[in-house]
Amino acid sequence: MNENTGTIFDIRRFSTHDGEGIRTTVFLKGCPLSCVWCHNPEGISTRVRPIYFSNRCIGCGTCCRFAEHGGIVKEGNQIRLDATRKEDWEYIIEECPSGAIRWDSIVMTVSQAAEAVMKDAPFYRYGGGVTLSGGEPLSQPDFLIPFLKEMRKRKVHTAIESALYVDTEILEAVIPLVDLIYADFKIFDSKTHKKYTGVCNERIKGHIRLLLEGEKRDSVIIRTPMIPGLTTSRENIAGISSFISGIYKGVFYELLNYNPLAEAKYQLVDKAYCFKNNPQAYSRQELEKKKEIARANGVINVI
Repeated sequence: MNENTGTIFDIRRFSTHDGEGIRTTVFLKGCPLSCVWCHNPEGISTRVRPIYFSNRCIGCGTCCRFAEHGGIVKEGNQIRLDATRKEDWEYIIEECPSGAIRWDSIVMTVSQAAEAVMKDAPFYRYGGGVTLSGGEPLSQPDFLIPFLKEMRKRKVHTAIESALYVDTEILEAVIPLVDLIYADFKIFDSKTHKKYTGVCNERIKGHIRLLLEGEKRDSVIIRTPMIPGLTTSRENIAGISSFISGIYKGVFYELLNYNPLAEAKYQLVDKAYCFKNNPQAYSRQELEKKKEIARANGVINVI
């Protein structure tokens, strides 16, 4: 019997930041947003492509010998990979002795993904579970929905991280299948949101309202990533806080600290990072000041 498949760019085990307990986080490829600060730029495109890890390279030149159309060239001591060139990438990846060149993602059936995450099942007995992230996991509903149903059968706690820029029908189909929903609300002003993410946020606001007015509103956490100078202004935090607390007073709101480690991923996908000088994460005291803005604008439960 044919099974639905999903394109997965990472399965991260022993995660403690994507829900309660020790979790396995599955990252699905493809996202309709193009946030300039994206922490997982390898997950934006739906295309499966080869990538090069310079820290694994031993300089043997094997890849250059097998690249017949300029897909891999050596410039001085540096290897340059052009994933747009037509090469026998599968063969090149197999022949690389150090694993410096590999696919950025794999295609898995629902059963294969389920078996992969169930290797961590002993941890799920103590409050852990599986979290679906991305990319945008809701952009692969034909894989996501049957996978969540399979986790339901196996009595595994499920969480999902979404920016909510999807069809309402997909969101409504997923809500009954998950135990916890992390919903991104990055920027309150619609024009500014489009400037930095590529899309307007009216649909996102509507879906946040749908979640916070629904039966599972206490299983929803609204998140704003703290991107210095882009999402961290008093006006932005106040606008988001007033909006979500106006829908539901008991809303849970998390200000997610900036992660400076994302910058290193951009060279893998041939993209420029949004910061010329990469900022540091906020200190606990700095983050607390941001949280005070949220509390002053109606949010009781600030994480």
